[in-house]
Amino acid sequence: MTAHATVRGDVAVLVPAAGMGIRLGPGGPKALRLLGGEPLLVHAVRRLALAPSVGCIVVAAPADAVDDVAALLEPVAPVTVVAGGATRQASVAAALAVVPPSFEIVLVHDAARALTPPELVESVAEAVRGGHGAVIPVLPVVDTIKRVADSGIVVETVERSPLRAVQTPQGFRRDVLVKAHEAAVDEHTDDAGMAERIGIEVYTVPGADAAMKITRPFDLAVAELLL
Repeated sequence: MTAHATVRGDVAVLVPAAGMGIRLGPGGPKALRLLGGEPLLVHAVRRLALAPSVGCIVVAAPADAVDDVAALLEPVAPVTVVAGGATRQASVAAALAVVPPSFEIVLVHDAARALTPPELVESVAEAVRGGHGAVIPVLPVVDTIKRVADSGIVVETVERSPLRAVQTPQGFRRDVLVKAHEAAVDEHTDDAGMAERIGIEVYTVPGADAAMKITRPFDLAVAELLL
């Protein structure tokens, strides 16, 4: 269901939002859990819409809640809402299928990163616009990382200086994202990883602390403080 069809920029953003979010505890789809009295999805879409480059937002919602999600988002921003799939990958593919052909830059964003600043959206889009086929925002890994055996014994301490924690939105030339999904033979939760599998070089830009992923009740409490 299309809530609006206003186009402002050259970037389309796909938001898979059909997952249940088991680690967040009971309470329905994760994207619809409340943060500061509003669903995570509302916060995420509001910030995406504030990015000047974004001209199309497609949300993949739970199949039985498409109309409800469209009504929820109508006051927030122009959004197209489609039925998501059983997996994140299927939801991204469903959203990608309805993006108008005029959009050659496509970003994929987690609704769980509800406080992602519009400036990060612009940074990723600009890197794709500058010629990179796949772009991800990253942060340095600050914790000491250990490789641990199934027995619980530490095998080694991993050098953390080259390691990065990956955030969203992840950005792609449209043809790259289409080919990555067509070539996928197993389930992926990271679209950039799919691009890597077909030989695409993935470029990084600095991420943002506010783009934290809300996965556990503790994360939700932290996000409340950030609000």
